[in-house]
Amino acid sequence: MVSKRKLSKAETSGENGKADLPTGCSETKKSRISAPGEVETEGIFEELIRVSGIVLKAGEGQNEIAVDQTTFQKKLCLALEKHPTYPGVVKQFISGLESHIKDRNQFKNCLLPCAPTQIEGSRTRHSYCDSLIKLLLGIKTLQPAVITLLLEKIPEFFFDIVGTFGTDFPRLIISQFKWLDKLLDSQDLVKKLMQLVSVSPVSIQHDIITSLPEILEDSQQSEVARELSCLLKQGRWLTVPVLDALSHLDLDAGLMAEVRQSAMTIVPSVKLEDLPVVVKFILHNVKAADAVEVISDLRKNLDLSSCDPPLKILSFQKKVKSQVQASSSMSQVTTSQNCVKLLFDVIKLTVRFQKEVSEAWIKAIENSTSVSDHKVLDLMVLLLIHSTNTKYRKQAERLLKSKIQLGCMPEQLMQNAFQNHSLVIRDFFPSILAVAQTFLHSGHPAVVSFGSCMYKQAFAAFDSYCQQEVVTALVTHVCSGNETELDVSLDVLTDLMVLHTSLLMRYTTFVKTILDSTQKLHPCQIRKLFCILSTLAFSQRQEGSYIQDDMHMVIRKWLSSTVPNHKQMGIIGAVTMIGSVALKRNEGDGSSLERQELNSERGEQLSNLLDLVGFCCEQTPEVLALYYDEFANLIEKQKGNLDLQLLDKFGKSLVEDFPSDFVVDLSPTVDGSFLFPVKSLYNLDEDETQGAIAINLLPLVSQSNVARVTGGMHSQSERVVSPLCLSPCFRLLRFYTAEQNSGSLEEIDALLGCPLYLTNLEVEGKLDSLSKQEREFLCSLLFYALNWFREVVNAFCQQQDAEMKGKVLTRLQNITELQNVLGKCLATTPGYIPPPATFDSEALEAVGPVRKKTGKKKKTDGSKASSANRSEGDDSSEGNQPDTELSELEKIATEREAENPLAKLQSYRLYFRELDLEVFIMLHCRLLTKSVLDTEMHTEFCEVVQLGPAELSFLLDDLCWKLEHVLTPGSTRRVPFLKERSYKDIGFSHLCQRSPKEVAMCVVKLLKPLCNHMENMHNYFQAVIQNQGAEDEPGVNIQEHMLMSSCYQQLLLTFHSLFACESFHYLLNFQQSVPNFHCAFILTQLLITIAEKPVAGWKKEKIASLAKQFLCQSWVRPSGDREKGNQFNSALHTLLCVYLEHTDNILKAIEEISSVGVPELINSAKDGCSSTYPTLTRQTFLIFFRVMIAQLESSVKSIPAGKPSDSSEIQLEKLLRWNIAVRNFHILINLVKVFDSRPVLGVCLKYGRLFVEAFLKLAMPLLDYSFKKHRDDVQSLLKTLQLSTRQLHHMCGHSKIHQDIGLTNHVPLLKKSLEQFVYRVKAMLAFNHCQEAFWMGVLKNRDLQGEEILSQASGGSCSDEEDSAESPAEEPSGRSTDPSDEDREGAQGAGFPTEP
Repeated sequence: MVSKRKLSKAETSGENGKADLPTGCSETKKSRISAPGEVETEGIFEELIRVSGIVLKAGEGQNEIAVDQTTFQKKLCLALEKHPTYPGVVKQFISGLESHIKDRNQFKNCLLPCAPTQIEGSRTRHSYCDSLIKLLLGIKTLQPAVITLLLEKIPEFFFDIVGTFGTDFPRLIISQFKWLDKLLDSQDLVKKLMQLVSVSPVSIQHDIITSLPEILEDSQQSEVARELSCLLKQGRWLTVPVLDALSHLDLDAGLMAEVRQSAMTIVPSVKLEDLPVVVKFILHNVKAADAVEVISDLRKNLDLSSCDPPLKILSFQKKVKSQVQASSSMSQVTTSQNCVKLLFDVIKLTVRFQKEVSEAWIKAIENSTSVSDHKVLDLMVLLLIHSTNTKYRKQAERLLKSKIQLGCMPEQLMQNAFQNHSLVIRDFFPSILAVAQTFLHSGHPAVVSFGSCMYKQAFAAFDSYCQQEVVTALVTHVCSGNETELDVSLDVLTDLMVLHTSLLMRYTTFVKTILDSTQKLHPCQIRKLFCILSTLAFSQRQEGSYIQDDMHMVIRKWLSSTVPNHKQMGIIGAVTMIGSVALKRNEGDGSSLERQELNSERGEQLSNLLDLVGFCCEQTPEVLALYYDEFANLIEKQKGNLDLQLLDKFGKSLVEDFPSDFVVDLSPTVDGSFLFPVKSLYNLDEDETQGAIAINLLPLVSQSNVARVTGGMHSQSERVVSPLCLSPCFRLLRFYTAEQNSGSLEEIDALLGCPLYLTNLEVEGKLDSLSKQEREFLCSLLFYALNWFREVVNAFCQQQDAEMKGKVLTRLQNITELQNVLGKCLATTPGYIPPPATFDSEALEAVGPVRKKTGKKKKTDGSKASSANRSEGDDSSEGNQPDTELSELEKIATEREAENPLAKLQSYRLYFRELDLEVFIMLHCRLLTKSVLDTEMHTEFCEVVQLGPAELSFLLDDLCWKLEHVLTPGSTRRVPFLKERSYKDIGFSHLCQRSPKEVAMCVVKLLKPLCNHMENMHNYFQAVIQNQGAEDEPGVNIQEHMLMSSCYQQLLLTFHSLFACESFHYLLNFQQSVPNFHCAFILTQLLITIAEKPVAGWKKEKIASLAKQFLCQSWVRPSGDREKGNQFNSALHTLLCVYLEHTDNILKAIEEISSVGVPELINSAKDGCSSTYPTLTRQTFLIFFRVMIAQLESSVKSIPAGKPSDSSEIQLEKLLRWNIAVRNFHILINLVKVFDSRPVLGVCLKYGRLFVEAFLKLAMPLLDYSFKKHRDDVQSLLKTLQLSTRQLHHMCGHSKIHQDIGLTNHVPLLKKSLEQFVYRVKAMLAFNHCQEAFWMGVLKNRDLQGEEILSQASGGSCSDEEDSAESPAEEPSGRSTDPSDEDREGAQGAGFPTEP
């Protein structure tokens, strides 16, 4: 073979020396001696190829080239041109080529690179050579024919199936056209390729399209890009190749935007695996100018919900035992997650390296206002930016927080992100941890809740490293000492303990470290902590023993302490541990053996612990009462889950002393000397003479008082029986009995109807004759009695027997009666501190300070009455806004205290036992019949027991407080700061054991009876109005009217707190029967609350109409006085804001009030009001004025700024709106001449500046472009505003004269704005080539009435000149139409020429 190859080389060398050798070649095929593997038959094609330097191979061998590629092309070109038959030889050559490539192996060799010939003793000059076809395409004379031949060959391979190691002929053919040095007719080639695309299979289409960028010339790229863009819309199968090709084309900005838009349209329908490619193309080379628009469109079209179904399939497959199905489902999930991960990798790259993309994402999310517009994508992108781009980290965090506060990022959105895209979210874990930590520092409850949910979701979705980091972060929050962080972190740990007990057990060591920081915890927090630790410690066997030992040591240390708080914490911890031990164990899991081991190993330890608790409690009633309450709470919380044997062991000793301590046989007389004579009262079982019992209350209270006076001297072995323990011990007895008897209270039902040993409570006119000690004794007695009845109602309210229901209703009546008596007693007993009703350290700390604070406030109010005007002035900038620190119920309670001494009980609500949620089942009751039986058990007579207005008001009032505490929306309820945080749960300790969702579900069941009561209120007030004409007519029962009004108000508050489910129309029907202004305010708020967001147009109109109706209504109390006070002012402020915000034309509404209502007020008597708006009086003018000018300033900001592209019609419309706004502004500013109080001036100076600034920013660009077309309108607008700015200038002078610091603080900024206004008008005139129409003069300082101020400072002329130049719009003659301007110095103002 070597010798033959040498011969071939020699022949080649000989041919090189003879330029005319090819001319002697025969035209017919001939045989020659060939090397093995070479083509044997030789035609003109084969011969010319051979003599030019390439040896054609048959079979698997590569064609060999012995010369440089350029040399080969030159020799072949020369041979063809010098051939005798040229140009006919070209056709023969192509025919030979066609014949040669009919054999697939030979065709393959022609398409593959040639192999350089290796000659002995020489080095190869080139390692890579092009294919024979590519070399032929580089010859000018052959190129068109070879291209045609190759394109005609492609259809032969349409239906070939290319195996793993097969040859993809279409791809090889197309690759020959890439990177050719010169294409004679590229236009034709591309046209044929695009035609081929339309008929080819997908795989060949893919190859052709992806090769186009390497084939096209620069001039063809735009045309082909448009064709590819059309292909993009036709089918999803070509998405990837088309976008790949387009991304490699150099397109101008306009075409790129057009192509990008085409790609954007397919985003919603593209296959998930193609989505990353599409997004990458869209974000490729995004320019800063259109980045926001592109990202906004991408946000709208990009929906990750297409990834959710596979995950749902996976959750279903967990229940299916088939491994094949499970693996198939897992494959779907993996594919889906990988695609989303690739998508976010693409976004991550653009965010990291393209600054404008980060800004655009943030801006696009920020511009979305509707809740429904926000997606999982938004949250994930913000976390991505936070983790990727340090520069925008704070901005992303602030935006996320803002969206949470607005309710646009609900927690469900975040849960979907973690559950459906955990693979992607895992990469952002450091940012998730940082954001969650920051959110827990926030003062907004919704943000805090979102942060806590992030912790829970991260723990559930991520690996063990992340779980450990989450637990560590939560423990750090708990140990930080911050109240909000502490509570929320413990709640999160509690939720993790419930949902992921086995996972949290791995990190028990971290949780246990909180025991080292318990000095910062309150009892409620101690309860949560020990619940977590007890569950973790007693849910495992040996692993939890060391935790149990630590808990025992801490509890013993606390119980042995002399510090009361520590003792209480020890009791709470001990009871919580007992609860974990006493839980039932599941059957069939070795629990019997475990229980035996537990009883033997831990029984003695727990018994010793209980003995220590009992020893610590028996001498201190407050501590013992806490023990009873904690045990009762434990039984209530673990209802049905406690081991009855252990419960009997631990609890029986606590309740068996109740009868001997507090219950006595009923007798006509009671032995002993007391401050008041003992009398049996409130007996509901008077017919039962045998075995009758009574609660020994008055003797116990007397005994307790004696012990307190004597300093508590008693024997250590003697048990202390205190009335403080009466209600707590009964509560424990009730739950213990129900647990042991499957819910039945038959054993203790005698306590419902038994009387109390009290005294004669007919105290009317007798209180003043009593000593302070006697009055305080009587108050304490009433508090104990009320708390006893409250606990009795708690215990028996769910009884189904009609007789029992009747007794419970009677007890409710007893409560309202006793409250009336107590209110009278408290009114004559100043400084009295009631006995505590709750017994943890929070309550004990709260007792003193709360009362002191209240007393001090009253004293301060009284001593500083003379400074009321000054206080009003200090608050001038705020007007009469609602006090955000007080809740709605606190405002109502404060208002009631001023009107009704009985309502002072509201401030003592912390000293009453808490009503359970189950008590409100009594709202279902209307009329109940209580049968009184004779001695032979026959019905003697029937007594009708009814839920009257007083009882209904009592229940609704308590329900309102509960709902406000639990269900107040996060956006309106701020977390209290400092010590106030400690007091927020007093009186709600049982309620706080339930989640807001559970509370809401309980109250939703009450909607029907609440609606029934609402309709009863409606009917009552309609009857009052119809029968007597007005509420202030004689004959109205004022007491009944007040009770019914209170019920009406509380019903509305209940609906409002519950986020009512009833219809908008239903509540709208009550507008005609609203009894007072505050009810009107709450009804309006309720309608706004339940209206869907965004509020539909017709609902908005109804709300505006309703608010206006209430503003135009005269509100008079039953006594005939007009309603007034802080509560009225606060409601009026909000209602006026609601009216102006919801009306369809705010400018018209403001003009109507200021042009109609205010003049009516000015012309009315001193204590009169506007006839159109009766709520507008001289006392409420400041509220109306502040709201109107603030809403006016806010409304003009919605008028778009002028643009050069605006049409004449659009310009005229904007000018009209500004004309009305400026006219309203002028009317309001001029009202200062009549209402010149300091608060009104402060509002004018503040909002006057803001209005001028808004005019400069939004109106002046409009005047720039509309001056020439609408000269008269512009001139009128500026002239009106000039009058207002002059009045503002007078106010500045007035403030300087009176040297009022509160007012002069506004002057510098206002003067600066007025100066900017002058020069901005000058710039506008110059822009329109009318600068000669502008000149400035000097305005004299004047007071509010326009009188000249003579005592001007010598250095003030310069500034006055600047300030007085706010008169750029005058009559063409330059004369002023303002009477106050008659004596100005010099020719000033601005005149406009006739023709601009």
